[in-house]
Amino acid sequence: MEKCEALHWGVELLETAEAAILTTIDGSGFPETRAMLNLRNKKNFSGLQAFFSEQNENYAVYFTTNASSPKLAQIKVNPAVSAFYCRPDEWRGLMLGGIMEIVTDPLIKKAMWQEGWEMYYPGGLECPEYTILRLVPQVAKYYHQMNKFIFELGAVA
Repeated sequence: MEKCEALHWGVELLETAEAAILTTIDGSGFPETRAMLNLRNKKNFSGLQAFFSEQNENYAVYFTTNASSPKLAQIKVNPAVSAFYCRPDEWRGLMLGGIMEIVTDPLIKKAMWQEGWEMYYPGGLECPEYTILRLVPQVAKYYHQMNKFIFELGAVA
């Protein structure tokens, strides 16, 4: 599999995987993994596709979380994370690894906001709990059946 083909299939997986699996490191040094909303999923978050169409070159992924979330405290201590997207029925997966950033840009927070998120963030877009995280990965590993393609993506933007 060529790099260009792996990049293409990786983006396709980002756009169709039902969930993103995010792993951080807890205070004891152990990995902690949880499912997150896959905001790049075209079917579930069609309103974000214009935003993400500009992210395909660097594989940037975004997550929403609460400011009081344990994962946010873990990221502040150790921002090295991995995110995994998969289609188990096809034996396909994409692991992205890098440094997670806390987004403070109000324009990005506004662009990411989705109707109905008031149930998570009662104060709406201005809710102090509304937090956006961004991972611009430095490495990607694309898996398809028994094949694996590893490629460097460059430094965090």
